[in-house]
Amino acid sequence: MFAVLKTGGKQYKVQAGDILRVEKLAADAGETVQFNDILMIGGESTAIGAPFVAGAGVQAEIVDQIKGEKTINFVMRRRKHGSQRTKGHRQQLTLLRITDILASGADASGVKAAVGAGSAPKAAAPAAAAPQKAAAAAGADDLTEITGVGPAAAKKLVDAGITTFAQLAAVDADTFEGAKVKAEWVEQAKTLA
Repeated sequence: MFAVLKTGGKQYKVQAGDILRVEKLAADAGETVQFNDILMIGGESTAIGAPFVAGAGVQAEIVDQIKGEKTINFVMRRRKHGSQRTKGHRQQLTLLRITDILASGADASGVKAAVGAGSAPKAAAPAAAAPQKAAAAAGADDLTEITGVGPAAAKKLVDAGITTFAQLAAVDADTFEGAKVKAEWVEQAKTLA
C-alpha cells in the first residue's frame, strides 16, 4: 500500500518503512506525527482525493532534525572582474520514518498532526472563541446588540464576567475594573434588560 502526501508545498509518494526528508516540522526527535493532507491512496483499491482523501492519514516517527546539503550560488557579473560573490545556504529539514498508512479513521487516531515549523497549530483558532461560545450556551445575551460593542469588546466583557444585559446595567462605568465600559453601554443595557 502506498500514499501520496502533501507537506511543505511538496508531494511525496510513501510506503510503510520509508525514510523521508521533508521541510522542517515543529516536533522533536522520537515523536509520532500524522499527515492528514493525503492526495491519493493506492494498493488493492485506489482512492483519489478531491483534493484530499477523507479520513486518510499517514503516521510517521521523527528520526532527527537535520540540515540539507550546502547549496552554493556563484554570482559573476560580466566585465567586472572584481565582482564575484559566493553565498551558501543550508535548508532546515526533518528526517522521518513512515510507520503506518491509514485509509480511514485517521481523524480519530489521536496522533499529533504534523505542522510546519513556521505555522501555528490549526486547533489554536477555535480554542480562542471557546469562552464566548460557552457564555452564549449558558443563556447569555448577545452583547454586540449594544451600539459600539463589537466582537472584541464583547469578548473582553465576557472575560470580565459580564454576560447579560442585566449584569451590564448594574455596572458603574467609572469604577468597573474588569474591562473598559462606557456609560452609553450601561444606558442601552438598562433598556434592553
